[in-house]
Amino acid sequence: MKFIFRHMIKYRGRIIVQLIIKFIGTAAEFMIPYVLEYMLDVVAPAEGNNMLKMILCGVLMIGIAIFVRTMNIAANRRAVKIASECIYNIREELFDRTMELSGSQVDKYGLPSLTSRMTSDSYNVQNFMRMIQTMGVRAPILLLGGMVVTMVMDFGLAMVLFILVPLIIVAVVVISRKGIPLYEKVQQKMDTIVRIMRENITGIRVVKALSKEEYETGRFESANKEMFSSDTTASVVMSLPGPIMTLIMNIGLTVVVVLGAYRVNGGITQPGVILAFLTYFNMILMGVNGVNRIFIMTSKANASASRIAAVIEEGQDLQTVYGEEYDDTNAGESGTKETKPYIAFENVNFKYMKQGNEADDYELTDISFKLEKGSSLGIIGATGSGKTTIINLLMRFYDATEGSVIVGGRDVREYKLTELRKKFGVVFQNDVIFADTLMENIAFGRDVDEKRAMEAVTEARAAEFVGEYEDGLNHKADIHGANMSGGQKQRILIARALAAKPEILVLDDSSSALDYKTDALLRQMIREHYNNTSTIIIAQRISSIMNLDNIIVMDDGHIVGQGTHEELMENCKQYSDIYEIQMN
Repeated sequence: MKFIFRHMIKYRGRIIVQLIIKFIGTAAEFMIPYVLEYMLDVVAPAEGNNMLKMILCGVLMIGIAIFVRTMNIAANRRAVKIASECIYNIREELFDRTMELSGSQVDKYGLPSLTSRMTSDSYNVQNFMRMIQTMGVRAPILLLGGMVVTMVMDFGLAMVLFILVPLIIVAVVVISRKGIPLYEKVQQKMDTIVRIMRENITGIRVVKALSKEEYETGRFESANKEMFSSDTTASVVMSLPGPIMTLIMNIGLTVVVVLGAYRVNGGITQPGVILAFLTYFNMILMGVNGVNRIFIMTSKANASASRIAAVIEEGQDLQTVYGEEYDDTNAGESGTKETKPYIAFENVNFKYMKQGNEADDYELTDISFKLEKGSSLGIIGATGSGKTTIINLLMRFYDATEGSVIVGGRDVREYKLTELRKKFGVVFQNDVIFADTLMENIAFGRDVDEKRAMEAVTEARAAEFVGEYEDGLNHKADIHGANMSGGQKQRILIARALAAKPEILVLDDSSSALDYKTDALLRQMIREHYNNTSTIIIAQRISSIMNLDNIIVMDDGHIVGQGTHEELMENCKQYSDIYEIQMN
């Protein structure tokens, strides 16, 4: 709750005004039974023609009811606006923090969990913020104010309430303590549902192609049943206070009616007092039910707020370590300091984190290589051999467990992350085309004008199909580039990587959907137009890397071969075996 109130405190001025409006509206509601009691016990029994006074009392009651309604509507609208603005800021903060998470932190939470925190968790918090400003004022006033008024009206009957209220409080507190862990479990089950939906929506074509709709429906049904079971358990437990409170209050109401009838018959109490007392008793019952709803919503919001706060308050584990200032203008060329390689891995070992704990096995072991500025490096190896992990460390999505990663002659930990990553133009495996124009997909918020974007399109061998669109670069791509072929998507992604003229170009299996001719022309273009750019190409095809300055061969997280194509053909059996299979 501290997290929620810390964000709401920014709106304290507006909230105070809203609470005052709600207080006045709710307090005015207590006047209606009082006017009713006055009309029945004073106006009606009086001698003479009292019709005018009766009508005036009725008009007064209607006027109070309209006033109460108007004030409540005004307060509720203000509460909705404040809650919406507050959750807007929380979502912004959550999104910004999510964008800053390291690879290890993303792995720790998982993409489905981060998605549900942004959606269902923030929705629960928003509902709580709205309710605490409305029902959070109205319910206590109805409950406590009703008890005070009834005690003033008839202390003997009011004692019934003082006996019942402690029983209600105990029931609510005991049950609510069990509710919060249950709602946390519900949100965890929601994460699983989001993950399965995300997998199936992303891979819908594969599911249909393999006729696995029934299988995936079964997976979803199983997760949905677990969600249903958890949600039902939480809802049943948290719904118990309502019936219990209603039962206790109705027993009390029965006692009040019986005692009231006895007191009226004995001349101790007036009939109007009993009628007003019963009306106040119903108000108290509404207040009790409102308090119950607040406890239910608080349990949900507390669980959701904890999950959101966990991400927002997550510490930055990729800290910048400022070392000796270094001018990387000539890194990799001749000189003293400049003899440091432009890019290097020095005895790097790396383990992924699993569920917040280090994995038992190393993903990379004793990785060492150098790359001079403007030269090229190819990386080849079996699936899962650690090729992409090298890029993840180079761009500092993760920090090396041991050893050093050098870019521009400096350890990557000495850079601010934005400074480091501006050096790169990169195409990842399974990279993303966004539902936007080709221009926006290529520029991607960077200082890239249409002329430069078109140059990058031409360099990426994409001009031939982009030119066929009537609207050219303004052509709209569907989500994940669904209206484009695999080769077209890869060429647009390569154009994005080239558009900002990067110092380091990384192509991670980015030509798998290209034909051999286009792939060869693309590599030739990079050699001719980006000769001052350090290029790293990860590929499954030997033809894509065989002409590069240096090649490393990966196997199970180890470098098993390093050198030029000719050197590897002589000294690395894994490489020569791949060559024989692919080229013969």
